[in-house]
Amino acid sequence: MMRTVSALSLMALVTMLLALAIGSVTIAPAELWAVVQGEGSTLHRTLVFELRLPRALAAFATGGLLAVAGALMQVLLRNPLADPYVLGLSGGAAVGALLAMLSGLGAVLISGAAFSGAMLAMLLVFGLAQGTGSWTASRLLLTGVVVAAGWGAVITLMLALTPSYKLPGMLYWLMGDMSYARTPWPALLILLFAIVLVMPLARNLNVLARGPMQAAALGVSVRPLEWTVYVLASLMTATAVTTAGSIGFVGLIVPHMLRLVLGNDQRIILPASALAGGSLLVLADTVARTVIAPEQLPVGVITALLGVPTFLYLLHRSR
Repeated sequence: MMRTVSALSLMALVTMLLALAIGSVTIAPAELWAVVQGEGSTLHRTLVFELRLPRALAAFATGGLLAVAGALMQVLLRNPLADPYVLGLSGGAAVGALLAMLSGLGAVLISGAAFSGAMLAMLLVFGLAQGTGSWTASRLLLTGVVVAAGWGAVITLMLALTPSYKLPGMLYWLMGDMSYARTPWPALLILLFAIVLVMPLARNLNVLARGPMQAAALGVSVRPLEWTVYVLASLMTATAVTTAGSIGFVGLIVPHMLRLVLGNDQRIILPASALAGGSLLVLADTVARTVIAPEQLPVGVITALLGVPTFLYLLHRSR
């Protein structure tokens, strides 16, 4: 486990250095080292500490949140195709954010509206899945899919009624764009909190992945564990969407790749997902802001272009 974490930590460090060095203005390794030591030109210090480093940290935190949330959702729903957005959280966040944009609110209030929408979606799905009895994984999944479809219809209606001059910003948010990330610290703190909280539960999650009846027979408190996983995964997804909009495939692809390489032990998969997901999104964001510089692409486009062939390849291998 330590060897895996060390290798992924090194990969995360390399992607962070690439994100700091590459852009519309390239910073050579010697110049980057001078900036890290507090020296270097004023331009380079501004680029690194005020523009690139906060964005790279936000991308790392967002990718880590999505990957860990995806791994938790796949255990909770016992469905390898589950991802952080399968229960409609991104749709609720998108509706909240788009309403704030239509109202002309500032960036902070847009983020707050997105987070509130995601929390509303979480409560709505959980309440509907609960019904008059206890919920099951299949009932929760079906409820989430239906609620997500409803949010999608609302989003389409809002876009159809939106003035044309407001559409570009709204579409970029829907596609996922790290330029909306104002500060990385809330997402980083939530990621650290989630890892610290979920790691002691990893052994029980290994048992839960075999089914609730087997877990109960082995002494696991199934219902409290499922509630904890659902709330924690929802909180992580809401934070990620609030930070950077709806970025797809990270929460689906990363856990699959790691399981093929590392097995299905959650004690390894969860921290590895945080590091690998963060590294993937930092790399994708670096490509998004440099491939047609000085113009920038939404990072969600890059993750989709990477995710589709990767997922098809994983399906072919697992056949």
